[in-house]
Amino acid sequence: MSLLARIFRHKSVEQLQADIGKRSDFRRVLGLWQLTAIGIGGIIGVGVFVLAGHQAAENAGPAVALSFLIAGIASAAAALCYAEFAGMIPVTGSAYTYSYATLGELPAWLIGWDLLLEYALIVAVVAIGWSGYVQVLLEGMGIQLPVWAQGAMGTGEGRVFNVIAAAVTLAVSALLVFRTEWGARFNTLIVAIKVLAVLLVIGVGVFYIDTANWTPFIPERVIGADGVGHFGFAGVGTAAAVVFFAVFGYDTLTTAAEESKNPQRDLPRAVLLSLGVSMALYLAVSLVLTGIAHYSTLGGDAPVSDAFDALGLPWIAKTIAFSAVVGIASVLFAFMLGAARIWYSLSRDGLLPPWFAKIHPRYGTPHRPTVVLGVFTALVAGLLPIGEVAKLVNIGVLSAFIVICASVWVLRVRKPNLQRSFRTPLVPLIPIIGIAFSIWLLAELQAITWLIFVVWLSLGLLVYFGYGIRHSKLAQESQGAG
Repeated sequence: MSLLARIFRHKSVEQLQADIGKRSDFRRVLGLWQLTAIGIGGIIGVGVFVLAGHQAAENAGPAVALSFLIAGIASAAAALCYAEFAGMIPVTGSAYTYSYATLGELPAWLIGWDLLLEYALIVAVVAIGWSGYVQVLLEGMGIQLPVWAQGAMGTGEGRVFNVIAAAVTLAVSALLVFRTEWGARFNTLIVAIKVLAVLLVIGVGVFYIDTANWTPFIPERVIGADGVGHFGFAGVGTAAAVVFFAVFGYDTLTTAAEESKNPQRDLPRAVLLSLGVSMALYLAVSLVLTGIAHYSTLGGDAPVSDAFDALGLPWIAKTIAFSAVVGIASVLFAFMLGAARIWYSLSRDGLLPPWFAKIHPRYGTPHRPTVVLGVFTALVAGLLPIGEVAKLVNIGVLSAFIVICASVWVLRVRKPNLQRSFRTPLVPLIPIIGIAFSIWLLAELQAITWLIFVVWLSLGLLVYFGYGIRHSKLAQESQGAG
């Protein structure tokens, strides 16, 4: 077999569909509402409680709502494509598995390798944002951590390591080692608390909106002393590229396909339902937040709580801080679950060592990659500032969105008669919108982000050609057939 044929060998969609229900690696325990809760849990979190305020203060002003809308359009187009794949190939691995079935082994490996890092970094970003709210709560109770333990180096004088951010990632990884349904029930509860907190922000804040805070809606473009531009429509685009990671997360629920009771019916519904609910809440919160406080005041560690404190409503500020502490944990749960299952899928297919594809004999979870990811994300969350990590998380997911949108289009042409429980409407228009918006958002990312992305992909190529190309299950099957 030629090198070209080896790197583009792919799984058969028909075989994957035939295998649905036959796999017994995982226990099928998740229903529609638990899957939707994973999706909402993955979407709503730091974006509402931290990044909306930060990006209003730094890049978009009141037009941060427009930034969320732009990012949401790109995400919605991709969500419709994800929904078609989730119903057609409900197998653990999400975008990685879909790529394996349509584009071939090397492209699938690169997407899986890429998402593995991106999901882990999202866990770290969320943990850092979560730590800020925990510290607000602790200070309200008269408890203050030692300065060295309050944050990473570069976030304040004397700070060395974000102890709380590191601790929560380890705790979530421990929860995910136990039975999936235990974690899913806990996740559903905290998602409900989080949604109620967001509704509280909207319901109370709407009575305190000062429309003067929305003028100008898009502040005039300025160039900082460091040569970096802020505000203007370009700033809205920059903010959209940063907050983009806050408007996906539904893709994490597709990684739990083999743990779903009725994946072909429930996965597409859960994808669309979770994004629809989340986007409505994001847009409302963005407008309320920039209406009750001037955008320039929203750059703190806990901007939503700070805004209500400034209004003389400390009880709401404390309620929001508590809800953020509880609710943001669901984002950690969703992305840690997704990362562990992508790692498991890569190992089950032979592209990474099979040692990681062992299911815990008692709990039925991929415990080995979960534990390793817990340690890795704890170190990243403890050692790096939130801004530096947040810049890295979008590039990989945007790349995956381009692949998914293109793959739906390709399969419609190649295999129009495949069984599809959900069909993306207006193909190829919807995939083209998803691809175009994703490319535009990629162009908004900084050069250093691209450099790190290229380094990570280069490392991935070394792993693939040094190990995966020879050990993949498809390679073994072809050798056996030969």
